[in-house]
Amino acid sequence: MLAVFDKLVAKGPEALQSPQSAAVSAMKDGFLSNHFASLNPGAVTVNLASSGLMAYSVTKQNPLLPRLFAVVDDIFCLFQGHIDNIALLKQQYGLNKTANEVGIVIEAYRTLRDRGPYPADQVVRDIQGKFAFILYDSSLKATFFAADADGSVPFFWGTDAEECLVLSDDVEIVKEICGKSFAPFPKGCFFTSSGGLRSYEHPLNELKPVPRVDSSGQVCGATFKVDSETKKESSIPRVGSAANWSSNY
Repeated sequence: MLAVFDKLVAKGPEALQSPQSAAVSAMKDGFLSNHFASLNPGAVTVNLASSGLMAYSVTKQNPLLPRLFAVVDDIFCLFQGHIDNIALLKQQYGLNKTANEVGIVIEAYRTLRDRGPYPADQVVRDIQGKFAFILYDSSLKATFFAADADGSVPFFWGTDAEECLVLSDDVEIVKEICGKSFAPFPKGCFFTSSGGLRSYEHPLNELKPVPRVDSSGQVCGATFKVDSETKKESSIPRVGSAANWSSNY
């Protein structure tokens, strides 16, 4: 799976950017989408206009960690992996028996966005299984990404030459575009356009960047670790049909 988002839609952490990045532009002349299609015959690419793009292929995938894609009410979602407690979540979100993992993620996001009954960290924490997902809400130009606590699904992110955020399960694609400005997406974390990166396992703790150094001694982006010494101020989400859950993060 692959996604690229303009910096106005999803601003990546500054620590991801390496001073010796050698990054290129992902979006210029359709470079990345064409490159992805050449590596993945039958790939589907969704153009998100000035916001970016999403792409996926069902070839060359791990049968135990399948890729799924869906669009519901202008919400686009790529999901890879599986959810163990899928029956419980279907019941919780009022979905029918035919709903799959990507449908659950979209409905969970819609519930958070429109009614906000739970904090976002709790909603992601309630998803049990091996997963990574990328969601884009075109109505709000908002993004939502997450990875499970064990990092079971390969998931990487980085910034290109124009500070666009690039995400993929293919590390080589991210390295080609972002140069040294990339890293594995942090385990047990989620990202929103309005709130940036947070840990859903430790939602009240700040995340601190830890520089990564490659074999030649050059800094390559950063990983992020929970800072046990630094606490965030807690906030109570608004509840109501007009509430925007993401503004709390």
